[in-house]
Order: sequence, then C-alpha cells, then structure tokens
Amino acid sequence: MTVGVLALQGDVREHIAALAAVGRSVRLVRRPEDLVGLSGVVLPGGESTTLSLLLDSSGLFEPLGRALRDGLPAFGTCAGMILLAAELRGGRDDQRRFGMIDLAVRRNGFGRQRASFECDLDVDGVGEDPVRAVFIRAPVVERVGPGVEVLATLPPTAAHPGAQPVLCRQGRVLVSSFHPELTGDPRLHALFVAMTDEERRA
Repeated sequence: MTVGVLALQGDVREHIAALAAVGRSVRLVRRPEDLVGLSGVVLPGGESTTLSLLLDSSGLFEPLGRALRDGLPAFGTCAGMILLAAELRGGRDDQRRFGMIDLAVRRNGFGRQRASFECDLDVDGVGEDPVRAVFIRAPVVERVGPGVEVLATLPPTAAHPGAQPVLCRQGRVLVSSFHPELTGDPRLHALFVAMTDEERRA
C-alpha cells in the first residue's frame, strides 16, 4: 500500500525517508489525482499559512478534505497538526483547516525560530525507549476534546503550566507538535503505517 506525502512545502524528503525505513512506498501529493488509491497521507511541517494558500491554489484543499472525511488516515506534523485541528488560535482569519481532530492549537505557541528545542519523550505505543522530539516554531495544544487520545506530553513549565500534549490521536488521525522526521527514528511513522493497516482491515 502507498502512503502519500503532501509535497507543496516543508519536510517532504525527510518524511519519505522515514516511510521508506518502515517499508512503505510513497507518492508525492501535489494534485488532486495524486490522492487516488492512497492508504494514508502525511501533512508535513512548514509554514501553515503558506500551506493553506498552496492547498487552495493547487486545487487540493477540497479533494483532500473529502478524502479525509471519507476516512483516509492522516499524520500531521507541526504545521500539519494545525491543518488538521478543529480550532486555530493565533492564526489568520482566512487560514483554512480540515478540522479532523478535536484540538485547539496555538500557532507558534512555543515561540519563534530562536525558541526551538529538542527533548526526549515517553510515547505510548512505540516501546520503552524515549523518542527524540525536535520542536521548531511548534504549535501548542490548548484544548483536547473528549475523543482525543494523548500519546505524549511535555512536563509543565513556567510558560506553559500543566502537562502539554504534543502527540495526539483521534481515530484515523495522528498529529504531533514536533518533527519526528528529523531524527532518524521512524517509530512514529511505523505507528502511522500500522494505523493505515488497521483501516484497511476494518
């Protein structure tokens, strides 16, 4: 089965490498016809407002939205999380989203480029070893809906009291605030591939 990677902007090459590492063939998604026959789709990091505009100008926004509503599994990282979230705080009024996971996220909530950081996370469902997480202009999750499963959190800080969800799943949708494609550890991509296999068997 083939997983698509939205290839309009962002860390496309790194996601392709991570998916190849877990044995999945990949198709670049740039046009509506590229969606046909996919078992899942990755929405990579990048600049969320630019991605929203490119989705419109490419004619992909509506077809991809229909595919997601029809059950196409999706994995959104950083800007991809913003595109899939139900609610965006701190974005542009005309910034479109797919609303596929019941989260409210704040754009650049962890700070701008100079506030980027890395840390180790305990992640449910990928084994005991921690996952290295790279946060670059990352969104902050400010509300988690009742149907959303939180798979990893950051500990509380002075800037962000309370544990911060950074990896969440709701049904066929997986999202992360961070960039798992930048570390060489494909376990989160393997988790997503397993989700696409679950959907195929259902």
